[in-house]
Amino acid sequence: MKTLTLTIALYLFFSFNTYAQNKKEKDNDDRTYWTSLLYKMAAPVLSNMSKGELSKNMQLELSPTWDGRNKKVAYMECFGRLMSGLAPWLSLPDDNTPEGIQRKQLREWALESYKHAVDPDSPDYLLWQNENQPLVDAAFIANSFLRAPEQLWEPLDNVTKQRYIKEFQQLRRIDPPYSNWLLFSAIVETFLMSADAQYDKYRINSALRKIEEWYVGDGWYSDGEHFSFDYYNSFVIQPMYVGVLENLLKKKVSLSNKNQNKINQDLDLATKRMQRYSIILERFISPEGTFPVFGRSMTYRLGVFQPLALLALQEKLPQELTEGQVRSALTCSMKRMFSVEGNFNEKGFLQLGFAGHQVDLADSYTNNGSLYLTSEVFLPLGLPANHTFWTSPSQDWTSKKAWNGQPFAKDHAIRD
Repeated sequence: MKTLTLTIALYLFFSFNTYAQNKKEKDNDDRTYWTSLLYKMAAPVLSNMSKGELSKNMQLELSPTWDGRNKKVAYMECFGRLMSGLAPWLSLPDDNTPEGIQRKQLREWALESYKHAVDPDSPDYLLWQNENQPLVDAAFIANSFLRAPEQLWEPLDNVTKQRYIKEFQQLRRIDPPYSNWLLFSAIVETFLMSADAQYDKYRINSALRKIEEWYVGDGWYSDGEHFSFDYYNSFVIQPMYVGVLENLLKKKVSLSNKNQNKINQDLDLATKRMQRYSIILERFISPEGTFPVFGRSMTYRLGVFQPLALLALQEKLPQELTEGQVRSALTCSMKRMFSVEGNFNEKGFLQLGFAGHQVDLADSYTNNGSLYLTSEVFLPLGLPANHTFWTSPSQDWTSKKAWNGQPFAKDHAIRD
């Protein structure tokens, strides 16, 4: 009898531990899926650009209603947007895991690519000097330096660094419209400030003032004077607004109307608004991983979830959202979108579309370089593999609970 009892106890013990181990491995599979997808997205871009061959080998695809701007903007959009989302993952230390080997390779390619981007003698010298669009994607490049300065900015040689400073400063030739574009100027100047280069404080302060004026309530900002129901709060406004405030605090810089205490208060308020907005984003994700398609620039795909991803990276998710449910929801959306054929062309570059190849969805300013803004969803990869975001058990997200008859939290608006 004792032998039988011991046998049953041992069976239950090992069964439970096997289940727990399998559950842990399943959760870790999420990270493997994320890293594999991001590597698939980044490798064709960086492997080519590291050799100065991106413009040679990237198959350009322009909107059917292309507005006639210089098509070379595509390479700057592709590189800048990719690096903005990729930077946190490349900030992790090297290791000999399969992921670590991929990460190290991408970082080495990226550092070479940064050099080509500002080398006038390189075939991949980007379109810095023409038109207005370069301001947009210079901001994404600047953002990549802000997100991983030790890994992506500091290792660059002095000639390359001075070239970037010069290119960023000459972008003051562009007068940004009163829209989210003000934040592109602000991010560029914020990077110059962080690099101890000459910067324009007015461009930073004027952008902050307008964004504060454009808050419309319940976590949403207007993109200019008139509110548009689209995802530009995700693509640009909320992440870059918070990013500017964070770096002002980091550098202990005050503005004419903001001392450090006021900047800290503004950052706290902006973060709370972004948390509320991210609660809404999480509730947008259906039980099947789909989410509403509305507004312009839907070809930016999973860039919709940048604020949610950024809060996870910074360990500032609102208390209403657990790490397990956010990871599970985002993973489900990734798999739902990228299980569709046609997201990538035969050379591995993204194609126009949302879920697959949907050319007519592109706006007049869209090319397939624009699409790399989808990389912003991968920001949590900047958290190490043993972080609770990756190791916590998978959990159902709000809509999945609601539509499966499970208890779920009631929702309510916020008031500042």
